[in-house]
Amino acid sequence: MADRTSPPGEDGDLIRTFPFPSDLSVCGVGMQVGPMGADRAWHADAPLDKVHRIDFHVVMLFSAGPVRHMIDFAEYQARAGDLLWIRPGQVHRFSTGAEYRGTVLTMQPGFLPRATVEATGLYRYDLPPLLHPDEPELAGLTAALDQLRREYEDDVTLPLGLHTAVLRHSLTAFLLRLAHLAARSAEARSNPSDTTFTLFRDAVEKGFATNHSVSAYADHLAISRRTLVRAVRAATGETPKGFIDKRVVLEAKRLLAHTDLPIGRVGVAVGFPDAANFSKFFHQHTDMTPAAFRAELR
Repeated sequence: MADRTSPPGEDGDLIRTFPFPSDLSVCGVGMQVGPMGADRAWHADAPLDKVHRIDFHVVMLFSAGPVRHMIDFAEYQARAGDLLWIRPGQVHRFSTGAEYRGTVLTMQPGFLPRATVEATGLYRYDLPPLLHPDEPELAGLTAALDQLRREYEDDVTLPLGLHTAVLRHSLTAFLLRLAHLAARSAEARSNPSDTTFTLFRDAVEKGFATNHSVSAYADHLAISRRTLVRAVRAATGETPKGFIDKRVVLEAKRLLAHTDLPIGRVGVAVGFPDAANFSKFFHQHTDMTPAAFRAELR
């Protein structure tokens, strides 16, 4: 959608981050909506088959498939009627040779007011990126997205200020539907009627960089280790230790991919002061050494 990228930052960011192309938006507003297709590149010089990042939100509604798309090092297969929601800062990669068909919505952080951001869960990174709406949900989402696209493309009926306000309202209507679908999908996976897992997940998100102990999390939540094991297994199908390890591995991958931090410092950042222990842990969970993983992405 654009041909400009941000250079590597002072923090050693070596994965290209593509900014929101506001200069290519109709009237320069902070969103875009239009067709996906072979004649419509993500960015003119984007490494579509390489891991890269964006600093804006993307929602893709597919009209054909299947298409495999990598988000944060997990492969997702989208079919006709599915949606992919990619949030700012997530790394992702397009499938080489795959035909992306449907409608793509992009939105710049800050385009919507804070109350809308909170109501729609724009930064709920715990929600699943791949969504499978049922027939009524898909009809509602499609109608809302079509209306948004009509408003977006009509830059003559209303003055710019009113045009932007209408776009924000139309975008909010679509995102509220999308957020409901994402929350329902998460509920189906995690059975949030038992708040134990939710509390554990939030605690891990805050403490994974320094705390890998299941017993410590159980103590923090004032529950028994057995209760925690039951709650996490019911919500995710895995053990608390497995859940913690997956979060640590994801952060390590992000740091290895996005920065030029020495591998030892990456290990320290995710709770492994000893570089050898970090390499052993990473290899155990990925079948690759940290150095090999980093080399594959460069």
